[in-house]
Amino acid sequence: MIDDLDLGFDEQEKGEKGRHRRGFVERRKSTGKGKRKSGGAGKTVVAGLVALLLLGGIGGGAFYGFDRVSNYFTTPDYDGAGTAEVTVEIKQGALIADMANALHEAGVVKSPKAFVNAAADNSRSTNIQPGTYKVRKEMSGENAVTALLDLKNRIVNGLTVPEGRTAKGIFKLLSEQTKIPVKEFEEAAKDPEALGVPEWWFKRSDGKKVDRSIEGFLFPDTYELPPKASAESILQTMVDHFLTVTGELDFADRVQQERGGISPYEALIVASLAQAEAGTKEDLGKVARVAYNRVYGEFPCNCLEMDVTVNYYFESIGQQGKTSAQMTQSDLDNPKNPYNRKLKGLVPTPINNPGKEALEGAMDPPEGKWYFFVAIDKEGNSAFAETYEEQLKNEAKAREAGVL
Repeated sequence: MIDDLDLGFDEQEKGEKGRHRRGFVERRKSTGKGKRKSGGAGKTVVAGLVALLLLGGIGGGAFYGFDRVSNYFTTPDYDGAGTAEVTVEIKQGALIADMANALHEAGVVKSPKAFVNAAADNSRSTNIQPGTYKVRKEMSGENAVTALLDLKNRIVNGLTVPEGRTAKGIFKLLSEQTKIPVKEFEEAAKDPEALGVPEWWFKRSDGKKVDRSIEGFLFPDTYELPPKASAESILQTMVDHFLTVTGELDFADRVQQERGGISPYEALIVASLAQAEAGTKEDLGKVARVAYNRVYGEFPCNCLEMDVTVNYYFESIGQQGKTSAQMTQSDLDNPKNPYNRKLKGLVPTPINNPGKEALEGAMDPPEGKWYFFVAIDKEGNSAFAETYEEQLKNEAKAREAGVL
């Protein structure tokens, strides 16, 4: 009988009225002897369901109560393919939960759980790639997953930054692609730490003053630039990628443990030198070893004597670079040039932005007592020598091959 059943909500403690728990409870009734009768949990649920069925015809109020309860146990979700178009960025390394939150914040899905549940039901959801997507507001979770899996919705604005490009060169490349003025990249680059470079990177073991430059920290790779990206956000992305790659390599720890006490920053400088001088990937580590031997070994001047440092200085002052044959003695030994090839020790900063193989070469170079090297063929392969006499023989081979 309906009068033996009641649909009710428990009031919260301390007299809070009007705020109720969602659920069904058995009404407390008294027997003729003043004792309360109680039923099991299963009986309570069955009674509640029966009450709902019977109350179904009473009117909208009863249905509203049922709707509130059912929403508690179901996931809020939209129906259909959505309304107005909107763009959403799926960041590198984003988990399904991160994607769900990004979509929810953009008004695409009604709740993060709607997307998470739909992704769990779609085995292809693990194939969703980072990037910026055109989607629609108020999409069902299922349609949102489908939209992110459709590469036609992915906004492609790819840009490849080659290994060994200087920061100035990268700014120009980025400006050409994005139409953001070079000056905005230069301004953003003035504070590397604000772009995400940890302060500890700017330390040297040789006692030289550190010039806190962004040079070396803009990792070369192919990037997809989101629409309306700023100069600062683009450089932050490149720095973040650098930190990810060096972290995966354990670059800083291994350098400090294995490279005789030099700092990771000094090894980064060596990686940039190798990137500039080596003609092949196979020679990157050997060139790094030459740099270490010249600066920290028994090389007479303990200097680099690499023309690439001079050209880096030329670029920094807006002057055209020169080949080794074109360089005059005043070019090579200009006392005003902080990147002078005769300068004792390493130069003030990296001279470009090295790639992964160059970083690996500087972190773990092959053993060798080489002090000299020269390219000996048109494929860029170099011959390495321990003595100057051996170097002269290698130079003769280079002349015969027409590369010197």
